[in-house]
Amino acid sequence: MRHEPAVSRTRAAVRAALGDLDAGALVLAAVSGGADSLALAAAAAWVAPRLGLRAGAIVVDHGLQAGSDGVAAKAADTCRGLGLHPVDVVPVAVGREGGPEAAARTARYDALARSADMAEAAAVLLAHTRDDQAETVLLGLGRGSGARSLAGMAPVNGRWRRPFLDIRREDTMAACAALGLEPWHDPHNDDRSFARVRVRRDALPALEAALGPGVAEALARTAALLRDDADALDAWADRAATGGLSVDALAALPAAVRSRVLRRAVVAAGAPAGAVTAGHVAEVDRLVVDWRGQDGVSLPGGLVAERSCDRLSFR
Repeated sequence: MRHEPAVSRTRAAVRAALGDLDAGALVLAAVSGGADSLALAAAAAWVAPRLGLRAGAIVVDHGLQAGSDGVAAKAADTCRGLGLHPVDVVPVAVGREGGPEAAARTARYDALARSADMAEAAAVLLAHTRDDQAETVLLGLGRGSGARSLAGMAPVNGRWRRPFLDIRREDTMAACAALGLEPWHDPHNDDRSFARVRVRRDALPALEAALGPGVAEALARTAALLRDDADALDAWADRAATGGLSVDALAALPAAVRSRVLRRAVVAAGAPAGAVTAGHVAEVDRLVVDWRGQDGVSLPGGLVAERSCDRLSFR
């Protein structure tokens, strides 16, 4: 069992993700009971002690299906059987804002963050795979998103760590089989009313059929390249933002940098970040590069952007 290739790959991925943590630090795996998260839990249980770390798990019960509490309890028992400690089951109430997928994601991350804070965990491991990354990139393409969205999920983002972004879903399933773990199959993964399921079941197979194998790997590679570009542009925008909102200074910036500075200024002035669209930023940008004495730009949150005395301001 130790030499099963899929098990070795999952363990190597987790080892690489945890190598920088201090001895004795607590790592928590986010576990749903599916193949990806059970493979992650098993790898963390194996790797963490060998790195001088402690490993536990958080099981979030979204309460969206009958019997979800039983699924969560079984996942928690599996984690305890793997030697993880502490193992917490956290029930959440899923709202409606942004649609069912976004609402569930928000509730899940909020619960994970609270649990990690209470346990003083150094890192939370998330079981997103290369397939999840490919789906995320395709969803972003369908929405007409920019480089940051198309960059997909980052391997490390603060306390969140995604060791499996170079691991295929088939590897997590093979690892569970080799370790004798019985994953739960979420019926939502077969529900084509969800955009991600349509991408998984229809779009990606169609692309593989048309372009040949390796589409998921190519999309994940594209995400990594775009992440480097987006990071560089964000760093440039950080430096440029210190110059304030002088129209001359803003106009001298490349459009990709200027749009980032403007979006941050809009949010800092009080507009809800999730409500600020590319269209809003483009209208504010016109105050800089296409000024014809036009009125101010209405923005989310009752905010108005104006140009006066060769500066942008918000009221």
